[in-house]
Amino acid sequence: MFDYSLLHWTTFLVAAILLNLSPGPDIAFILGQTVRGGRVAGFAAMFGIWTGAFGHVLMAAAGLSAILVTSALAFSIVKWTGAVYLVWLGVKALRSDGGSFVAQNMDSATKFSVIYRQGALVGLANPKVAIFFLAFLPQFVVPGAGPFWAQLFLHGVLIIVVAAFIEPPLVIAGEKLTIKLRANERIGLWLDRSLGAIFIALGIRLAVEQR
Repeated sequence: MFDYSLLHWTTFLVAAILLNLSPGPDIAFILGQTVRGGRVAGFAAMFGIWTGAFGHVLMAAAGLSAILVTSALAFSIVKWTGAVYLVWLGVKALRSDGGSFVAQNMDSATKFSVIYRQGALVGLANPKVAIFFLAFLPQFVVPGAGPFWAQLFLHGVLIIVVAAFIEPPLVIAGEKLTIKLRANERIGLWLDRSLGAIFIALGIRLAVEQR
């Protein structure tokens, strides 16, 4: 079971690395939270995004992602849910007072939980991710190497594992680059405004995307 050639693993890992390095809504969300809230916020966003990605891996392995490909209604519901949520986050950030759109009176654990849930919802509510996994993962299914669903699950999880080597250094670097900026209230206000604009732009981009 799971008997693959060296060429198979090399091809898959190169593709997974390039996938995780490519800019997209997930990276934008993680870096945006890092710039605004530091390492804790960045890691909370990162774990949330990974949770959303894992949900898509489970759906791809179970065949549920195919529904988004074949059903225009299902695709539209998920797409608009994600778009509205991103725009809502953006508006919330734009209306902040420069402290943070995550309430200042929250303790660290609560802030982590809030941002984590936001990340998970951002990841889950993007139908393009589900369709991508459904299109990408089957290319690495090898006849006779194991059950179809198990191979999809394995390769999907490994994409997240590759992300675990790429994204944490980005969070740490992002925190170090912006730690002095966050200490300035005026700059903090504009960081919130910028993060809000990013969320709204991502929401609009998701809303206009087609299958």
